[in-house]
Amino acid sequence: MGRLSAKFDYEEIRNARILENRARLASLGLHKTLSDLRSVTSPAKSVKSSVRKPSRIAYSGTPLRRSSRLMKVSTTESPTGHDSLRRSIRLKGVSRSRDLISLPQGKEDVSEKNGGEEKRPANMPLVEDKASQAQLSPEIMIRRCDSKSRGSVYSPIFGICCHFCRQKKLCGEEGCKRCGNLDMNEPCIGKTDCSVCHSSNGVLCRACLKVRYGEEMEEVRANKNWMCPHCIEEKGIKLNWICNSSLCLKKRSMVPTGIAIFRAREMGYESVAHLLMDELQQKMKRSHC
Repeated sequence: MGRLSAKFDYEEIRNARILENRARLASLGLHKTLSDLRSVTSPAKSVKSSVRKPSRIAYSGTPLRRSSRLMKVSTTESPTGHDSLRRSIRLKGVSRSRDLISLPQGKEDVSEKNGGEEKRPANMPLVEDKASQAQLSPEIMIRRCDSKSRGSVYSPIFGICCHFCRQKKLCGEEGCKRCGNLDMNEPCIGKTDCSVCHSSNGVLCRACLKVRYGEEMEEVRANKNWMCPHCIEEKGIKLNWICNSSLCLKKRSMVPTGIAIFRAREMGYESVAHLLMDELQQKMKRSHC
């Protein structure tokens, strides 16, 4: 009982003090002053402006935008009836070989020899009509055979890019009709072509073929079944025989070798590919131990 009475006495004293303080503040006029200050400092409520919602456009009823270039091209009628849709020539199944290159009289396109089934070699790419009309000066054509390994003349139009060194040069072979006479319907004999994939991965110049893989261009040219390192690895013909270009090594999360031919030859290897093949085989043996 003593504790309850003490609690009630404290609350009564507290309430009395609160009432006394309120009366004192009212006598001094502080309540009015505080209300005035609050009205001044508090920002006025901004009237919310009505936000205009964007109207939805029914695109199904509006015509598709077509460029003037595409309007000139006659579109073939699709089986579904959607003629206004943009379709690429590849999806329509139309061959562009006749549009891209004008063949000399008496010559036939490679893709038309077997009814379009044979793929065009990578060392004989197509060139546009406007580009094929360009000519190189006689001085440049004389310098073409100065370097037989990679070629001496860079040409963004007629040159074929090597997969390893990525230099788009005319080859330095004297008997090349493509680089010597600019006959775009002839293959470049200074660049390789894979008999399986016919892709840019199998295009190598003479120097990269010798240094990186230890093969001679004459042997590759005589072998009609020559395969690039990508196809050799895919078919499992040689274990750990991989493409050692910087692009392909980075895709494998491997560090590019750089100029490793001197180290490979000092260690007795024929090329950089043989060095990498031996290193990968030793790494596999250590992992199995």
